Amino acid sequence: MVHAGKALIDPHFIFTKIGLGPGMRVADFGCGRTGHFIFSAARAVGERGVVYAVDIVKNILESLKSRVRSEGYDNIQLVWSNVEASGKTPIPPASLDVCFMVNLMFLLHDRAGAMTEAARLLKSGGQLVVVEWEKPLGAVGPTPGQLVAAEQILPAAETRGLSLADHFAAGEYHYCLVFKKNL
Repeated sequence: MVHAGKALIDPHFIFTKIGLGPGMRVADFGCGRTGHFIFSAARAVGERGVVYAVDIVKNILESLKSRVRSEGYDNIQLVWSNVEASGKTPIPPASLDVCFMVNLMFLLHDRAGAMTEAARLLKSGGQLVVVEWEKPLGAVGPTPGQLVAAEQILPAAETRGLSLADHFAAGEYHYCLVFKKNL
């Protein structure tokens, strides 16, 4: 079995590319059961920063809660929300430096709604970082018919005031799009 963690996507590589650092406020939409990005991000933003771990599945957040507590991550806040419903995520508007959507686009019913919610929460100049599967990997990840090409994401971002700032490979099986929120 292939490990779905750092072997596929190295968060630190992405953090370096986008300039994630101390004191920043970030959210991970669809943080998932392992919290692959949230724990690394919590260390990167430090005690003055905040990481919002957002998911729609309550038991995922419950399982993360014990690790957050036991490992002393005081800068991680668990948030239950449907990110496809604009205006519903309980994070202050225009407060985020970075919003991550990692391996999420292929699961969403309303990608445009999630992009709208991310844009609402980002500060002017904030970054939306979309990491998505570029090719299938057997039983891990989406089927070939579920893959979401970068070209499918670009128009929804642009109509929400998000401009493409970077596009790079995020490992052998993923691409990364970095959007900046316009003024």
